[in-house]
Amino acid sequence: MFKRLVLFLRMIKFSHSIFALPFAFTSAIMAAGGFPPLIKILWITLAMVGARSGAMAVNRIVDRKIDAMNPRTRNRELPSEKLGLAEVSVFAAVSFALMVFASWMLNPLCLELSPVAIAVVVFYSYTKRFTWTSHFFLGLSLSLAPMGAWAAVRGSLGWGAVCLAFAVLFWLAGFDVLYALQDLDFDRRYGFYSLPARFGIAKSLWAARFFHVLSVLMLGITGALMGMNAAYWAGLVLVSAFFVYEHSLVKEKDLSRLNIAFFNMNGWISVTVFVFTALSFMV
Repeated sequence: MFKRLVLFLRMIKFSHSIFALPFAFTSAIMAAGGFPPLIKILWITLAMVGARSGAMAVNRIVDRKIDAMNPRTRNRELPSEKLGLAEVSVFAAVSFALMVFASWMLNPLCLELSPVAIAVVVFYSYTKRFTWTSHFFLGLSLSLAPMGAWAAVRGSLGWGAVCLAFAVLFWLAGFDVLYALQDLDFDRRYGFYSLPARFGIAKSLWAARFFHVLSVLMLGITGALMGMNAAYWAGLVLVSAFFVYEHSLVKEKDLSRLNIAFFNMNGWISVTVFVFTALSFMV
């Protein structure tokens, strides 16, 4: 049982939850003007875990044949048959059911928006088949995290949530472009769409930089709208430094440190935004 659980957690890359969860908590703190009740945090967390787990499972199901052809992904749990299609499908359904239940426990608006969120994350899995803008659809999927958390706390949406969602969208789109660099040759050979496959490495690196500049800009606008204090702005300076370092790791002629840029830096960025937002309200 434990080994099966490890396989499922590995399939959905559970450790990558650090990318989206901190932004959801950041949004919840901003919406509450402090720290929301623990029960709210619990249901927000369960909704996020359910949504992300279901989305990753669906993505693995939809892409299982593509993953089997790609040397980088052929050892994933579905292509290697470590997990079966039926059990992964059940896992996806249960995960989305958890999300809907947690949304119901939060408030009517969250419940009403939950089918929209599911539709967006499922639709993303098909976008690489017809558009190189698929990175933005992935960004849109994760940008629902701060929107949902804001709605969970206030029972409505506001400009703070919208601006934070755009910050997440551009942040995610930027580092997904970097991530897609490692599949450039494969995507071109089999006719799959991505920004690197369409425009090449050099232009993709500049696009990722531009998206991350926009992300920092949107975080700044969010801070201004919410009247955040010096602690938040200090965190934004640190986040900007992380972005600069991330892009210094990836060169047109040298992609060997791509995984460090993708996993380490982006984890630090999301956590830093959350920690310094929390500090802003604590002081």
